[in-house]
Amino acid sequence: MIYRNSIAVATLAAVVCLGAARAPAHDASRYPDWAGQWDRIGGGSFDPSKRPGRAQQPPLTAEYQAIWEANMADEATGGQSYNTQVHCLPGGMPRMMIAYQPMEAIITAELTYIHIAFFGEYRRIYTDGRSFPASIKPTFSGYSIGRWIDQDNDGRFNALEVETRGMKGPRILDPSGIPLHKDNETIVKERLALDKADPDVLRDEITTFDHALTRPWTVTRSYRRIRNPIWIEDVCAENNGYVFIGKETYLRSADGHLMPTKKDQPPPDLRRFNPARP
Repeated sequence: MIYRNSIAVATLAAVVCLGAARAPAHDASRYPDWAGQWDRIGGGSFDPSKRPGRAQQPPLTAEYQAIWEANMADEATGGQSYNTQVHCLPGGMPRMMIAYQPMEAIITAELTYIHIAFFGEYRRIYTDGRSFPASIKPTFSGYSIGRWIDQDNDGRFNALEVETRGMKGPRILDPSGIPLHKDNETIVKERLALDKADPDVLRDEITTFDHALTRPWTVTRSYRRIRNPIWIEDVCAENNGYVFIGKETYLRSADGHLMPTKKDQPPPDLRRFNPARP
């Protein structure tokens, strides 16, 4: 029995050593310092350099421009039926990188994790040299493969290039309802790096390839570091007052009653309810 146990221990030790040999060592000194909390700079539209709404000027096809116009018309009258996040669905990629609430980045040799407080969304960016699998099970955040770049040839990485595929819908790009194609064949390419003049600013150049667009659309989002953060918990269902019935958007008042979001909005259809009894 002792002999068998000795063999088992030796075998386990060999497996552990082999796994350790295969796993790339994480030399933190080679990677940029992205520790802390990253708070978004700029507004909540997809392109922070432009005003919300039509000033965003997304390069949409005629079909998807019409969808966006309908979404904005719905928004103008108080509707939110098109807005996935008010249905408590994650924004997904690339909308999640607007970072409506702060985000955190955790760097390891094989993976970089990006966690966003809003909706508790997170990404796994694989940096272990893998290729995209032949089949990807779609998720809102998608499947991300990254590559670290040493731009200055000084032995330290200072930029992370990422490609994301395998996203599922429904997804839009910002609160105005800029649509993405229903085929969900979106590809997103990013380049993340600290600002050279200010190491407490992180830049993310985001290029979206999508069949709803006439050309790739590139925007740059920026985030400011908070060194000693306080993290919050966001639970969508806890404070979501929207109620959707059919294509109509209603609100639940503080006293629990249904109320309209639009002028002269009809009440919901009650045909499935029994008539009131005297």
